[in-house]
Amino acid sequence: MELVDTHTHLNDEKFAADVEETIARARAAGVTRLINMGDTLASSERAVALAASHEGLYAGVGIHPEEAYEMTAADDARLAAWAARPEVVCIGEIGLDYYWVKDEAQRALQRRIFIRQLDLARQLHLPVCIHDREAHGDTLAILKREGRGIPAVLHCYSGSREMAREFLRLGLYLGVDGPLTFKNAAKLPEIVRAMPLDRLLVETDAPYMAPVPMRGKRNEPAFVRYVAEKIAELRGLTLAEVAAATTRNAETLYGLGKTH
Repeated sequence: MELVDTHTHLNDEKFAADVEETIARARAAGVTRLINMGDTLASSERAVALAASHEGLYAGVGIHPEEAYEMTAADDARLAAWAARPEVVCIGEIGLDYYWVKDEAQRALQRRIFIRQLDLARQLHLPVCIHDREAHGDTLAILKREGRGIPAVLHCYSGSREMAREFLRLGLYLGVDGPLTFKNAAKLPEIVRAMPLDRLLVETDAPYMAPVPMRGKRNEPAFVRYVAEKIAELRGLTLAEVAAATTRNAETLYGLGKTH
């Protein structure tokens, strides 16, 4: 059995002291491949360096909405140069985050750089990893208008069942993380039960949002197993069946294993 953690941040400072040990624990837990997402140019560079030096590690490169600024042609060129490397499998983590940002001018800036990076992904023939927090309507509208034909995942899905149907109609994947295991998971278990298994990805978003029974600790890729176990419980499947399906989905979306 193998699992793929399709969204983690080993490039985060919280892993600076023990990244090698963290990778070893992931492999011991059956997590053979993982994708480190960038959220700034600096973190994207670290994600690429980690992926280049570890078999089974991959990278996403991009500017997170909370880090939004007016990107330049030089920024585009830097992202494109990284994207040419075999270990870089997507543009991400990009998208919209209205939870922290209430200022409309800043939200408009987020929308501009989201669209800009979607266009870059289309030019580079890469999938995208999308961050969408309390911006479901605008995220959906932008994807319908600017994102058609670009393979994508809604990372750490937090919208409604109705919104999930809309994203799935566009051919997107939904990424599921530690919150699925929380007592206050609300609508997410129902969505995971009902959605097509071939559209589901497992993630940790480490070092954030550790799943039960590790809640309150620093999250890490080895813990993605607990997310997969919860999916198996909800859908009446074995862990091996969920692992096989979500691994196939990760390979399909990100082309894992073809060149790195």
